[in-house]
Amino acid sequence: MAEENSDNQYVVLARKYRPQTFEDLLGQDALVQTLTNAIKHNRLHHAYILTGIRGVGKTTTARIIAKALNCIGPDAHDAPTIHPCGVCENCKAIAEGRHIDVLELDAASRTGVDDIREILDGVRYKPTNARYKVYIIDEVHMLSKSAFNALLKTLEEPPSHVKFIFATTEIRKVPVTVLSRCQRFDLQRLTVDTLFNHFKNIIGKEGLQAEDEALQIIAKAADGSCRDGLSLLDQAISLSDGVIKTETVKNMIGLADRNQTFELFESLVAGKVDEVLQNLKEQYKNGANPTTLLQDLVNITHMVAKAKIVPSSVDDDNLAETEKELCRKISGSVSIAILSKIWQMLLKGISELAIAPVQIDALEMILIRVAYSASLPTPFEILNDVKKNSSLNFSAEKKTESAPSVLMASHAAALAKNENEKHEAQEKVSFKSPEEMAAYFEQHKKVLLTYAIKNDIAIQEFGDGFIKMTISEKITNDFILNLHKELENATGKAWKIETLRGQMGQTMAAKEHAKEEENKKSVAEYPLVKAILAEFKGSKIDLLTRIKQLDEEEGAQLSDESETYFDEEL
Repeated sequence: MAEENSDNQYVVLARKYRPQTFEDLLGQDALVQTLTNAIKHNRLHHAYILTGIRGVGKTTTARIIAKALNCIGPDAHDAPTIHPCGVCENCKAIAEGRHIDVLELDAASRTGVDDIREILDGVRYKPTNARYKVYIIDEVHMLSKSAFNALLKTLEEPPSHVKFIFATTEIRKVPVTVLSRCQRFDLQRLTVDTLFNHFKNIIGKEGLQAEDEALQIIAKAADGSCRDGLSLLDQAISLSDGVIKTETVKNMIGLADRNQTFELFESLVAGKVDEVLQNLKEQYKNGANPTTLLQDLVNITHMVAKAKIVPSSVDDDNLAETEKELCRKISGSVSIAILSKIWQMLLKGISELAIAPVQIDALEMILIRVAYSASLPTPFEILNDVKKNSSLNFSAEKKTESAPSVLMASHAAALAKNENEKHEAQEKVSFKSPEEMAAYFEQHKKVLLTYAIKNDIAIQEFGDGFIKMTISEKITNDFILNLHKELENATGKAWKIETLRGQMGQTMAAKEHAKEEENKKSVAEYPLVKAILAEFKGSKIDLLTRIKQLDEEEGAQLSDESETYFDEEL
């Protein structure tokens, strides 16, 4: 629905075709259905908050809600309606932003507490001409902390004749105390297909013509924002002579020729650096923007990767025929590993491009790096080559110019084989007790595993290849899998591990602590220790260390029974 202009002045498309009813809203079916049901069943909330990207229709939706609440229609009905007429005085005044009972506040320019108090002073008064007083606050996240605090009480218990509608692009910056008092609606990005059809409809109403590919480019460049797309369409109309052509739109937005970019991507994947540089030189000469070109390559990488994983995505109607052809051509010959590597390097390149003194030089270096990297084998491919070459016969007749690389591969395979044999030759152990198991893992530097065994489990039964234990909440499936793996590596056989949750028994660490305390009490009974503790009031035995005493006269080591304890720190 187009806005009327009595002054016969040109109105930009974003204003001229601003939606005036719920039916006009694009791509917001869930919101429309919810509000329609609320109005139909008289279950209106006192505060709404609308969030979404710029230009998706937040303020427009707020005005439509205000009209729906206050429309009296040609027949002067006395209840809100889901179909505001647009012709009554209330509808016209709200659409033009001049209604005395519908107040719009731009929180980006009026952020202070005094601005909010000025508005709230009028809350207690009933509306003059409308059914409800409606307060629309745009970019509400810009309000100061004091302004939000001033708003809270009124927002929680407003008079029955007052409705609040907030709009924001930064929902996370709105305090949760405000969010909890509002009914929230997330306005969705508009799809390329929705925008394309909308723009085509507008071109028809304006009596103009446009190439479908040109409108597709504008729809993609809008990035889900109707307002951004209509601004680009306005610009394209100004540059055209009645017919919007693809070439005009490409030059306007700074897009490189799409086919040339596809050829550039093919050269990148193939690692043909000379072709990459030549293609880039031609595109830059024709006016391609380095940043836009790099972003295009990122999008193409994603498109090809998606086509490789989900082949049916190639049939998407939003893809041009040239894009479909590229996906079919490349997706079968390049691996996901290579595409992921290209994706990461291109993304890193975007940030590099932003700080580069000469962007085209930076882009050349980025693409050189990507092209060389793309031609290198992945670690998986290297391992496969090592396996294949491990059985090569190095006879004289089989030596070729690639012999050095073959020798390197076979040498790596031999090393890997030796490591495997060494690992297999390691003596397998058997555990007679949980303590032996914990000591083994501690000796082999399995710190996290040892700590969990000692502190977070209580072993009920322990046998050769079997453990039954009660586990704490800290124990995860990863721990159980890791314990399985390490036990199998150590003993050479699979273990059965039965776990229980519930009342924890005594852990290994608790047993060690109890034994330590018992030893401390025993040591404290020694006459010498008693005398020391008596001499130094408040002192206590903190740590015990086992040492072996030597018989100085005979020079012989005493038996373990003669081991004693002494206090390291008093």
